[in-house]
Amino acid sequence: MARCFVTRRLPGDALDRLAAAHEVEVWQGELPPSREELLAGAREADGLLCLLTDRIDAGLIAACPRLRVISNYAVGVDNIDLEAAAARGIAVGNTPDVLTEATADLAFALLLAAARRVVEADAYVRAGRWRTWEPGLLLGADVHGATLGILGMGRIGQAVARRARGFDMEVIDLRDLEGLERCDFVSLHAPLTERTRGIIGREELRRMKPTAILVNTARGPLVDSDALAEALAAGEIGGAALDVTDPEPLPPDHPLLSAPNLVLAPHIGSASRGARTAMADLAVDNLLAGLAGEELPHRVV
Repeated sequence: MARCFVTRRLPGDALDRLAAAHEVEVWQGELPPSREELLAGAREADGLLCLLTDRIDAGLIAACPRLRVISNYAVGVDNIDLEAAAARGIAVGNTPDVLTEATADLAFALLLAAARRVVEADAYVRAGRWRTWEPGLLLGADVHGATLGILGMGRIGQAVARRARGFDMEVIDLRDLEGLERCDFVSLHAPLTERTRGIIGREELRRMKPTAILVNTARGPLVDSDALAEALAAGEIGGAALDVTDPEPLPPDHPLLSAPNLVLAPHIGSASRGARTAMADLAVDNLLAGLAGEELPHRVV
């Protein structure tokens, strides 16, 4: 029987399966464990099931001599030092596929909300400002027939493209950001790497149409937050809708929080009951396989 440390409670009964086979400690806090708490829990663990909020760097890996497998409850693994894990022969797994459709749904929901000013309209009604139907009230952008640029045409990007075609949108694969100037909407679905960090900065925002709307459901650091806040305040782009930010969450005084024409969500791209439960199942499957000396069903390294 191996020892496992799980950094958060998870939906569904997947952790019951893990506990039936191994000794399991689950972090019970409402917030992620601190660095010290993470080290304390993982130091004697053979298996670690972590979240994207947990920084699994070389120092932490070195401090866990028994660690044999790391299972990340996410598709992205930018929170894990993969080189350090590989050097130790530690298998690393993730949870792809099962969150594709849920994240694509959220991306398109944000696109529609920003285009048609849904959040602003809701606040307008709740504030008692709606007096009568008006021809010029809260005019938004047309989605049907518009041009959508997708940066990162992987599983989620392709799922967003399928939804866009239902609106008769022209879809552009923004490989190397070619065609950025043509887009009415730009949706980000690339993984976070050194190449993609800050890929949407001041220059790229200035290349976009002044009416264009930026949507990000991938990783916050793909976008230069300060540059985006400035572009929105100056009217250089039409709007933005973000499920992820940099930093995350935003501090109360961050300029993005006062920027106009911005819709914000608290990183809920995969937050459907079905997707999050399936992610837990995959994460536990990875951990069980690794601890049994078997190949992980979804191995990254």
